[in-house]
Amino acid sequence: MPITGATTQAVNGLTARWAGVSSGGTVFSAAGVWPLLAFLADGARGPARAELAGALGVPAEQAAAVARELLAGLAESEALDSALGLWTRRTLELREEWEAGLPTDALGVITGDPALDQREMDAWAAKRTGGLIERMPVEVRDDTELVLASALALRTTWLRPFEVRPVRPSAGPWQGRTLRGLHRRSVRLDRVGVVTAPEGRVTEVKVLGDNGIDVHLLLGDEHMTPGQVMAAGAGLLDGTCPVVRGSLLPHGPAGPGLRVEERPCAGPQQPTLEVTTAAFEARAHHDLLDLHGLFGLTAARDARQGHFAGISAAPLAVGSARQSVLARFDALGFEAAAVTAVAAAPGGPPPTPRHTSTVVTATFDRPFAFLAVHRETRLAMTAGWVTDPAPFR
Repeated sequence: MPITGATTQAVNGLTARWAGVSSGGTVFSAAGVWPLLAFLADGARGPARAELAGALGVPAEQAAAVARELLAGLAESEALDSALGLWTRRTLELREEWEAGLPTDALGVITGDPALDQREMDAWAAKRTGGLIERMPVEVRDDTELVLASALALRTTWLRPFEVRPVRPSAGPWQGRTLRGLHRRSVRLDRVGVVTAPEGRVTEVKVLGDNGIDVHLLLGDEHMTPGQVMAAGAGLLDGTCPVVRGSLLPHGPAGPGLRVEERPCAGPQQPTLEVTTAAFEARAHHDLLDLHGLFGLTAARDARQGHFAGISAAPLAVGSARQSVLARFDALGFEAAAVTAVAAAPGGPPPTPRHTSTVVTATFDRPFAFLAVHRETRLAMTAGWVTDPAPFR
């Protein structure tokens, strides 16, 4: 089942809003939260139902169907592993119509032994993410009645690997550090562009993976906040922020960290794009109830009454909601050794260059954002802000 444009727009909308309230180094996945909110909305009643629908961007009566479409579409991608899990106490009776809307392999049991149940859920999280996330972010307690969880993992290998070399920024927050720099050159000028957002300009470099996943690197004007830069990247995906691609950029400083110039060369050459960035690993743990308004969970967390009569006749409220996320960006498994030698021989003075070539250089040597995007649907799977790049070793 393909993911429709409306579904992509709804999930990316949550990504943009989450980005707007983010600060400091972080990584998050709105695509991992959205299906859970959708199934909760399907079973919610009263103010909680209206709040969840507002956070989702779709009517509550359509939310479960859209979530099933999203999960089915993710399952069709070879680059992604996704799953939904539901654990309930044996004494909790679920509404048949709500339970029928969940994936058939989603159901598990809460035994009443918190340690045993925690181990089972931790094992599920590790298995579903290939070991990247080793623990379920919520803690099973004596009074836990129900746990609804999603897992999402993606991996890709660059179509064109990076060369690893040390990078020492001469200015900015990373000045004086020796970073694990990643460098590569290509003739695809349109893999770079300058996005115009209301708050400023953002340089975007798109790094293509071999299985339909791309990572968009985003460097904003220095005055822009992390949320503004990430939101501009989301606006690029849905077409609300205009972008000028590399082949149309003017000469000189063309955007943040971006320059277009003519360089002398010995013979005719194609225009080239040179990208320098830094490897990074980002981890984050989010308490979604700290942002209950963003996720439509304000009313649902009120334990004085039940909010999910469509899930069970027993009164239920949201006791905790958390997400654990990991992202790594590197040369991605490509390693090589090379020896280069130039033999010198007697000759005349060097010839005067009679040709020039256009060179576009993009340098990410201060904090920047990233979006991991499903290429076919333009759905943002994870987003983040890099403040602590990997050191060169």
